[in-house]
Amino acid sequence: MYKHQSFFRREVLVFRRFGRKGYSLFACLGREVVIGTLSVFTLTHARADGVSVRPLPADIVAAATGREVVLGEVSVTGSMAPPASGRTVRMVSVLTRADIAAAPAQSVNDLLKLAAGVDVRQRGPLGAQTDVSIRGGNYEQVAVLLDGINICDPQTGHNAFDFPVDISEIERIEVLEGPAGRIYGTSSLSGAINIVTRRPDSTAVTVRAGAGSYGYASAAARAAVASGPWGNSLSASCTRSDGHSRCRAGSLNADFGGLRAFYRGGYARGAIRADWHAGLSLKGFGSNTFYGAQWDDQYERTLKTFTAMRAVARAGILRLRAALWWNHTADRFELYRGTEAQTPFNYHRSNVVGLGVSAFFDWAAGRTALGASLRNEDLVSTTLGEPLPRPHHISGTRRDYLYGLNRTDISLTIEHNVTLGPLDLSAGLVAARNSWADMPVRVYPGFDASLRLGRGFTLYTSCNTSLRMPSATELYYSVGGHKADSHLSPEELASAEGGLRYRHGGVVASASVYYNHYSNLIDWVRRTADGPDAPWQSVNLTTIRALGVQASAALDLARLLPGQRLLRSLSADYAYISQSKGGTDGLESKYSLEYLRHKLVTRLGLRLGRGLTLDAGCRWHCRTGTYTDTGGNTRSYEPYAVADARLMYGLSPRSLPWRGGCSARRRALSVSGIVLHIDANNILNTTYVDYGNVPQPGFWFAAGATVKME
Repeated sequence: MYKHQSFFRREVLVFRRFGRKGYSLFACLGREVVIGTLSVFTLTHARADGVSVRPLPADIVAAATGREVVLGEVSVTGSMAPPASGRTVRMVSVLTRADIAAAPAQSVNDLLKLAAGVDVRQRGPLGAQTDVSIRGGNYEQVAVLLDGINICDPQTGHNAFDFPVDISEIERIEVLEGPAGRIYGTSSLSGAINIVTRRPDSTAVTVRAGAGSYGYASAAARAAVASGPWGNSLSASCTRSDGHSRCRAGSLNADFGGLRAFYRGGYARGAIRADWHAGLSLKGFGSNTFYGAQWDDQYERTLKTFTAMRAVARAGILRLRAALWWNHTADRFELYRGTEAQTPFNYHRSNVVGLGVSAFFDWAAGRTALGASLRNEDLVSTTLGEPLPRPHHISGTRRDYLYGLNRTDISLTIEHNVTLGPLDLSAGLVAARNSWADMPVRVYPGFDASLRLGRGFTLYTSCNTSLRMPSATELYYSVGGHKADSHLSPEELASAEGGLRYRHGGVVASASVYYNHYSNLIDWVRRTADGPDAPWQSVNLTTIRALGVQASAALDLARLLPGQRLLRSLSADYAYISQSKGGTDGLESKYSLEYLRHKLVTRLGLRLGRGLTLDAGCRWHCRTGTYTDTGGNTRSYEPYAVADARLMYGLSPRSLPWRGGCSARRRALSVSGIVLHIDANNILNTTYVDYGNVPQPGFWFAAGATVKME
């Protein structure tokens, strides 16, 4: 067991392994303890059928022994201030470290396909070009966070998932569906995705390498050092692929190459805790038909840097928190790859600086939280924004940034949580003002409630509202067959949800229904009657209403069927959406009018032998909407099913072919575990598209190895 240090959340003591001793809990008398209970619904389950002799990372142990219990984060509450009772009042889906290790995925984007309420639309594998949306919204309406810090770019949401961390660096992924303005700010119109990285809580070195189809190759390394209250880790990775398609001229147009580097540090002693991170992401990729089928050899290059610091302290009855961050992005887009003479390249550079402070305290009526945040977005560009009073030179070129956009968002939040026996209530509001277009102060309230019914049942409901400011691309991009509107209004969403969750005896299940009411929804549309050459226009669509249903069930078969050793887990998740729209007849939409009406995700986990596991899954998608093919014909999206699997073999210290290692007296590192894996994606070789005119790859595979030294 270890003492979990979580920022912006309630501090608890969490058991990570079961000792199976009657006296184990009493060793922690006088401390607040959570043991073996998840306070959120997880996409899969924790598994246990024994005791691990030596602490190992989740991916090593899950493959090698299948015995260590690794629980998802307990203190994820989906609230600005955690309820005093420690129980969640809003459902948050969590992909745990064990889920990530078992999934046949090479990127965060591929992992998010496992969430039924998340729509992942790709133009190629490995996450090179991906738009992620939640519950029928679009890619701009999701707040993307790294360790709780908003990293959204004011230019466009297309590059929101350019993370500086390798997939092996991720501890868990939290997905909050529905408006989350009270928690993550007003950019989280339809939901939020928080990527939580691993804490440097022990001294170890991990290396990983992999290769596969389409010229895929990757390598990563991580070193962590922990000493007393200090912890530091440094990781780096590189990935490349030739891509799966070529343009009409015969050259690659979906190739990909990227570098990532990430540093994380932390300090904790007494009532003061802090952590900080710095990261870099450099990526270049063929954009094939990103902005239209007639341009099938586009290219984009992005450079992003991330820095942030967070701290929490106690002062009397107050728990104070503060965060400061700076994100920088430099982007170059080529409509004709490598040929600026035909169409000048688009250059963009943005800087986002943010500051957030909050506090919460307990009193007779419950727990009250107050917060304030300031976020300044500064963009200079060759094409986006208002004319600059003085041009900015573009380093390494003969061109200047001629346009720009600078706006500041200020928000104030208040929330109150109260527990009345089995009933948990949370209510609050966020007041937001943006300097863009002299937007006045707008107030968005929200309410959440959950009721424990006994024997594992929890009934919950929520009503929340939020807004989103248009991106610079939506406001100003008027080249390459696009016509933007600089007078777009912010889009707003009011959402209501209710559901029932069950967790007991190796079974986790939930069912919910929600209603979304969009106002001034922003999208790129064009009139089908005007033919394939009609320009795409950014517009505020009329009111859109969406009714959705989600259901899920996960079975811990090792626990439910203790007499057998083959079956480990089985899960199924289903999501359905029906939208009604006014005034959209004859319009072709790039994003919002194309949504997943049905999505079904199933997963099965098997243990084939000592250290050998197989995790297989199948996804079925049925998308509504139309697109115009290269011949100018309007076509509807066809349903499709994709099956994936990962075969993993792990060697624990006991089963390694050598014993011992370097002398412990010299405090040298020795190999503590090895994991080998083989991934097979699109096993059925299904032909399908997520975006019109961009066929996805057929069957492809990848293999890799991970070595951990302690």
